Amino acid sequence: MDYGNAATPASHFGLLSSMSAAELRSIGLRQGERVRFRRQNRSRWTLGRIASVGADGSILVHDADGAARSLRPEALEVERPNRRGRLTWRAVAEVATTWEQLDLFGSDTV
Repeated sequence: MDYGNAATPASHFGLLSSMSAAELRSIGLRQGERVRFRRQNRSRWTLGRIASVGADGSILVHDADGAARSLRPEALEVERPNRRGRLTWRAVAEVATTWEQLDLFGSDTV
């Protein structure tokens, strides 16, 4: 099977495990948070919402039609405020890395 930008769906192999809201927050994400991604062979962004993170590291996203996709973090962008407070789209992989680094330095706040 060819899944294009998506990782092999974890649910296909029975590996899907829902993470609690606290676990999602630990990597800088929130359940229900808006994300965008590009479908295979399409140039426009598609909006969706985060549902959970799979055991394989893929992120389960539901689009506006309710269809579920299991995508690699590199294929997703999430809205975050920039230096001036304006919301801009940033790669999920970058956001998760930033949160990991904050934990390394013992920071409790963002």
